[in-house]
Amino acid sequence: DILIACTDNLKGFTQAILSVYPKAQVQLCIVHQIRNSLKYVASKDQKEFMKDLKKVYRAVTKDVAEDELLNLEEKWGSKYPVVIESWQRNWEQLSQYFEYTEPIRKIIYTTNAVEGFHRQIRKVTKTKGAFTNDMALLKLVYLATRNIEKKWTAPLHNWSLTIQQFYIKFGNRIPLDINANSSGASPRGIETSDRV
Repeated sequence: DILIACTDNLKGFTQAILSVYPKAQVQLCIVHQIRNSLKYVASKDQKEFMKDLKKVYRAVTKDVAEDELLNLEEKWGSKYPVVIESWQRNWEQLSQYFEYTEPIRKIIYTTNAVEGFHRQIRKVTKTKGAFTNDMALLKLVYLATRNIEKKWTAPLHNWSLTIQQFYIKFGNRIPLDINANSSGASPRGIETSDRV
């Protein structure tokens, strides 16, 4: 089961996720949306545009964000209609993270963690040249993943509060074993039978 999937808005990706995991929430990556937006904003306007755009994606609530999006449209819509239309067209999936508290928002608003993982896997596979067969590649990726996981030692800030909020939102979709980790400091304390 996937609770929340953060994607970079590649065509068909959301539909593919929802066809397999119909209960999943899909959050579009705010960082990708910002980068894509700035491609269409003149460099002389980018600093001021970003100041106004931050009011949208850093708003305290979705209602405030929607008001700020209207302000953004009012100020910049005639000059950069493509950018404003992109935010409006994708708003439902860009604004999923407003349903959560700040600690959860920080986890789900961007694909950076996954991209960092992919970058480390690419670094390992690029240096090896050709592989004798698919199994050789699979073994290398497996070992690289194990080494990458060893670096994931820092506990998530406020994890015990965060996991409780996920549990309130998703209920039994998150099987918790409160005896697994008495400190509650890390997601490794969650016993999940079928997740990697």
